[in-house]
This record gives sequence, C-alpha cells and structure tokens, in this order.
Amino acid sequence: MKELLFLLLVTMEASRSDGSRCELGCECRGDLRFTICSRALFSQLPGRIPPTTELLDLSDNNISFIPERSFSKNRKLRVLLLQNNNISLVEDGGFSQLEFLQKLDLSWNRISSLTRGFSLGLTLLRELQLAHNSLTSLDSQSFLHLDGLQRLNLSSNSIHTIHVRAFSSMSTLRQLHLEDNQLTSLKSGIFSMLRSLEVLNLAGNRISETEVGVFKPLTSMTLLNLATNRMSSIYFKTFLNIHTYSTHILLEENPWNCDCDLQRVFRKLRSIQRLFLDDYYNLTCKEPPVIKDYRLMDVDSELCIAETVTVLIITVTVVITVLAAMLMGERKRKKKKRGKHWTQQADLSDESDY
Repeated sequence: MKELLFLLLVTMEASRSDGSRCELGCECRGDLRFTICSRALFSQLPGRIPPTTELLDLSDNNISFIPERSFSKNRKLRVLLLQNNNISLVEDGGFSQLEFLQKLDLSWNRISSLTRGFSLGLTLLRELQLAHNSLTSLDSQSFLHLDGLQRLNLSSNSIHTIHVRAFSSMSTLRQLHLEDNQLTSLKSGIFSMLRSLEVLNLAGNRISETEVGVFKPLTSMTLLNLATNRMSSIYFKTFLNIHTYSTHILLEENPWNCDCDLQRVFRKLRSIQRLFLDDYYNLTCKEPPVIKDYRLMDVDSELCIAETVTVLIITVTVVITVLAAMLMGERKRKKKKRGKHWTQQADLSDESDY
C-alpha cells in the first residue's frame, strides 16, 4: 500500500512538473513531445513551449505575426501547425532555427507575399501548406531554401503570375497544387526544374493559353489536372511533349471550340498509348453555337472528313489550275519565240534579194 501511494505521489508530481513547463491554455503530452495549443485564443506565439516538443499545434488562434527566430528554443520541432490564424507577416528567418522541421502548415491565413528569408533554415522541410492565403505572385526568392520539399499546396490563393525560376530549387518536389488561383497562361520554363513532379493540379484557374513546351521538363508526371479553366483549343505538341510512361490528363469543364482542328487533335492524342484522357467522355462544346452543350465525342466527325475532302479537292484544283497556267504560258513563250525566229529568217531572205 505504501508503494502504491508512493507511485501515485510521483505521478502527480510529474504531472505538476509537466504542467509547469507547459503554457497556460496548452496541453503537453507524450513526455512533452506533443504540445497542443489549439483554440487557446493566443494573439501571439506562446513563450513556454517545452524544448523537447516535436509536434506543436497552434491552429485556430488569433496569431498575426511570426517574428525573427521565433522558435529558437524549439529546435527539435518536426511538425508545426499554424493553420486558421490571422498571420499576415512572417519576418525573414522566422523559422530559421527549425532545422529538423518536416511539415509546416500555414493554410487559412492572410499571407500576401513570401520574402527571401521566409524559407531560411527549412532545408529538411518535406511538406508546406499555404492554401487559402492572399498570395498573388511567385518569384525566384519565394522558395529559395526548400531543397528537400516534396509536397507544396498553394491552392485557393490569388496567384496570377509565376516567374520562370519560382520553383528552381525544388528538384525533389512530387506534388504541386495550384488549383483555384487566377492563372491565365502557362509559359515555357516555369516548371523547368520539377523533374520529380508526379502530380500537377491546375484546376479552377483562368488558363486559356499554354505554350507548347511548358510540360516537357515534367518527366515523372502521372497526373495533370487542367479541368475548369478557359481553354477552347489545344496544340497537339503541347501534350506530345509529355514523355512520361503513363500520364492521366483531366480537361473537363473547359469552353471547348469543337471545330475540326480540335477533333483532329483529340483523335491523335487518344492514339498515344502513354497518355490517358480520363474525362474525354465528359468534354462538352461551347462553340460553334449549333453544337453548344454537345459532348465532343458525339459531334459528327464525318463533317470534318467531308471538310477535309473538300479542302483536298480545292487544293488539287488550285494546283492543276496553276500548272495549266504555267503550261499555257510556256507554250505561248515558245510560240512567240518561233514567230520571232521566222521573222528574222524572212528579213535575212529579203536582204539577200538585194
């Protein structure tokens, strides 16, 4: 009985000790390796976080600012959750002490720009969540130090511009989520270093134009999502340049102009064995007006065959007409030359009579 009482007292003392090392409003678990401070009404980062903490949950608070070297006493952090706060500014070096951090969640905040020092020290980071913020553009400084990143979520921002070298340091990136932004075009070079990328989600943007070589560097891509954009036509070579063994492509909910050129492009794309148009049977036409809301697969391809035959007939007719004109011109030239020759002979004959 005395031994049991002694153990109980030790446990209570340990609990009081853990509580004294944990910020009021937080809960420390697992030998102080897990610190849960969610929904604690913090307006700034708490000061008493156990230095042994590996997972720190600060979600659903009112934190608005991440100062420089904020986590200098928590170098063992591997997971940092800051989603659903009011963060609008992260000072340069705000996470610089977190050399072992693997996941950083900053989604559902108010971040409008990423400075050069935003990613300083995060060389081992594997996952970065920045969805539902206020980002408008990405440049070469945005993700400068994220050499080991594998998953980047930038969905539901207001991104309309991506500079050519924005992802230049991300040679190990495997998933890039850019859905629900304001991109209008895709320029060649913006994905040039993403040779390990497997998933590229661009759904829900305003993309109407893609340069022919934009997807060529993506030699590991297995899923390309371009659904719900403003694409009315595509170039065959844009997707022919995808050289992965197997790539699934999503293209529905775009305002397709189902003319003969588009039908020919899709006919050729479907013949490429390494490309899978998963939602081809759901593609609908917006133009021409006579077939609006028709499914592309239901549009009568015989009309395009007839158009092709008509073009061929016109082309052959034009070629024959040109050749005939050239032949007639050549005959006239020869006839004129013979007439001139006989005239010269007659003149010589007249001169000999004298």
